[in-house]
Amino acid sequence: MSGSVLHYYAGGNTAKGYISLYHSALRGLNRVFLLQGGLRSDKSAFMNTIGETLSAEGHTIEFLHCAYNNEWIEGLIVPDAGIGIIDDAVPDIGNEIANENLQITILESLKTTKYLFEHHNKMQQLNMDIFAKLQKAYATFAESLKAHDDIEEIYISNMSFAKANQLTNELIDLFFGEERAEKTSNVKHRFLGAATPNGAVDYIQNLTEDISKRYLIKGRAGSGKSTMLKKIAAAGKEKGYDVEIYYCGFDPNSLDMVILREKGIAIFDSTAPHEYMPERETDEIIDMYETCITPGTDEKFAAEIERTTKVYKDKMKEAICYLAEARNMMVQLEDLKCIRNSAISVGLYGIVEEIKLILKLNK
Repeated sequence: MSGSVLHYYAGGNTAKGYISLYHSALRGLNRVFLLQGGLRSDKSAFMNTIGETLSAEGHTIEFLHCAYNNEWIEGLIVPDAGIGIIDDAVPDIGNEIANENLQITILESLKTTKYLFEHHNKMQQLNMDIFAKLQKAYATFAESLKAHDDIEEIYISNMSFAKANQLTNELIDLFFGEERAEKTSNVKHRFLGAATPNGAVDYIQNLTEDISKRYLIKGRAGSGKSTMLKKIAAAGKEKGYDVEIYYCGFDPNSLDMVILREKGIAIFDSTAPHEYMPERETDEIIDMYETCITPGTDEKFAAEIERTTKVYKDKMKEAICYLAEARNMMVQLEDLKCIRNSAISVGLYGIVEEIKLILKLNK
């Protein structure tokens, strides 16, 4: 029987620049294998092989996906073993690991120095071009967010905060009642999706696969979805329940989902770009527009909403194009590296066996 496999992002390309949540992904681990140098594609394949091997034997694993390239995995977590395997190309990962006081094992890939030297100038230029494209993407996402904020203002100015608070309090009471977990809450901070070179990607279906009750929040920008989620997450933490907090991959100041696995509950923003309709008998819609927004707001401000929405979407598409250009240059950079035999492949069997031993001892 295969083990549980979760997919999410610990870093994202956002309107606030690159944002890392690796501090949360690493928290609780004892040891990290840092994959140093070499091809990112090889390191991704290495982690994928280990993950599939452990999952096939019934172990729980977490795949951390790369927001720069849809084909790459940049991290693997084996929570029951307290072990993580991370690509050293993840921005500032060295400091993230050091801050968590983790035992680090470095697996260094073999390089042919002469070949790399011959292409040094071209590789240096590609790195500069990649950085420039990413900065353009972040700046354009910020312009898109400004348009999105303008849309929010329309709905915020036509919103009943009293009704939003009442609905939120009713949900908190429904989820928890007077119950308390009588322990310290374990809070995880993650991205459920990301803005990628292939557009917006999310793993809501995977992350909620084993959840018995899902609440799909519908509404408009500025109708209180994120604020509701923040209050539910705070209530879960205060009552001692483990909370998984999933941030918006576009605006990291907003929340897109909260999962309370001990309660079998997931509640998430089910609007574009991750819009889902109920598909299980237990799925339930929470309509913030119907509950909290003044009737007729869509119609009254239709022209302004349409104009601003076009700016928002156009800037999003432009930013995604910059990400795609950066991704293509990253692939070119991979092609210039001469990696004949990666040292990490030699250590594959040993790492798998070591993880299995730890898992056995932890039973």
